[in-house]
Amino acid sequence: MASPRVLVVAGTHGNEVNAPWLLEQWAVQKELIDACGCVVQTVIGNPEARAVGRRYCDRDLNRSFRPDLLQQSATNPEQCDREMLRALELQRKFGPEGQTPCDLVFDLHSTTAAMGNCLVVYGRRPADLALAALVQSSLGLQIYLHEADVAQQGFMVERWPCGLVIEVGPVPQSVRRHDIVQQTQLALQAVFQAIADVVSGEASYPHQLVLHRHLKSLDLPRQASGEAAALIHPQLQDRDWIPLRCGDPLFVSAQGTTIAYEGPDGVIPVFINEAAYAEKAIALSLTSREEWPLSKSWTEALALLLNGNQRGDPL
Repeated sequence: MASPRVLVVAGTHGNEVNAPWLLEQWAVQKELIDACGCVVQTVIGNPEARAVGRRYCDRDLNRSFRPDLLQQSATNPEQCDREMLRALELQRKFGPEGQTPCDLVFDLHSTTAAMGNCLVVYGRRPADLALAALVQSSLGLQIYLHEADVAQQGFMVERWPCGLVIEVGPVPQSVRRHDIVQQTQLALQAVFQAIADVVSGEASYPHQLVLHRHLKSLDLPRQASGEAAALIHPQLQDRDWIPLRCGDPLFVSAQGTTIAYEGPDGVIPVFINEAAYAEKAIALSLTSREEWPLSKSWTEALALLLNGNQRGDPL
């Protein structure tokens, strides 16, 4: 049986420095993380942006994996920016049909928002959901299901058969912190252990997956000029994952006027005041907490992928 082929990416955003630090230490201390039998490739996602300490050079690399952008990069590279070409380069090298093919990808991120240690899942691919359920069962991590947002597409992990984002915060951009590195290491180790348990047939799945499904994103109130007319209310700041009730403070104007949340009770805010999302006109996102019964189709999809069936290897 072929070993699972895993790509671990850090530095997809050049000013997120904790995951690259972890991969650098892992390279010289092999015992730091047990890959549990996986064949692992590691890579810095956006080395040019990392070199200048910026999130990206021309465009967000983690929005550059749309099929149309990859196709454009392949056919008209002279008309493409650096991140578009880098996305294609990563696909050609590490994609399922690449020079060094990988079946799973784990994209390591940090955030300025008080998200704690959590997973981000894009869409409802069965293998992703099964793996997320195993990691949640092991560590109790919150899971953000990002879907149905036409303004935010082209995420890296969507271009591999299975992929998760590990997101840890809060931490300022370009600041290394021991606790952030440790939490990233803990989550990545849990992912490898979950994979090993599936391969060995010893995976113990929970009965359900608890996730927070994306509903919509909210921007700050703005002046006619486009400048911000308010800030996140201090009673909301750092309260990611805490349910909102209609009438709760949401924003506060420069004059001290409170702008309340108006909507159904129980929606849960995430990525509150994430620094990198200001340019995307996102002050926070709202989610619905849902409990999904574990599906046999999820576990079967993950087992087939990890046992080699998806790439034509013998079982």
